[in-house]
Amino acid sequence: MSLPHLHGRVAWIFEEDNYDIDLIVGIKNIKLTNIDELAAVTMSSYDKDFGSAVQKGDLLVGGHNFGYGHPHYPAMRAMRHLGIAGVIAESFSPGFFRGEISMGFPLVTCPGIRAAVSRWDTLSVDWELGQVRNAANGQALPMEALSSVERATLAAGGFIPYLKARLAKQAPAGHA
Repeated sequence: MSLPHLHGRVAWIFEEDNYDIDLIVGIKNIKLTNIDELAAVTMSSYDKDFGSAVQKGDLLVGGHNFGYGHPHYPAMRAMRHLGIAGVIAESFSPGFFRGEISMGFPLVTCPGIRAAVSRWDTLSVDWELGQVRNAANGQALPMEALSSVERATLAAGGFIPYLKARLAKQAPAGHA
């Protein structure tokens, strides 16, 4: 299984360290369950045109400890709905990292990424070389390697599909 290809524009750069993911949709909106309503309020306190400017495959760039706070899922559900394909950050909050990887959503830890990009630059993640490349300036930055389970989880599309595939391999012949 191969990891999901990441090649897209930088739709937003979160300049703050310890960024609370709930701020993406606003604390008052984290209980919204309708995905279209949730997507409509996404990033509205930062850029009212964010939802219409994002294209499928775009990426987010974050600072240190991105995703800090309670591990609520509405913000990233909305981002995925809008077409965001992954997040590249200086580092991630452990709970956020585990939760999003288990959902099959690519997260890339890349020290120095914030200073190396501008909004709308095009980035590519090369999982095999372990680097993030900025097409605008040609700069390539090393990224932290994922564990074998994290890689397999992303490749399978999430933790549930990963477990199902693993269990199917372990089942005795004729009992799968």
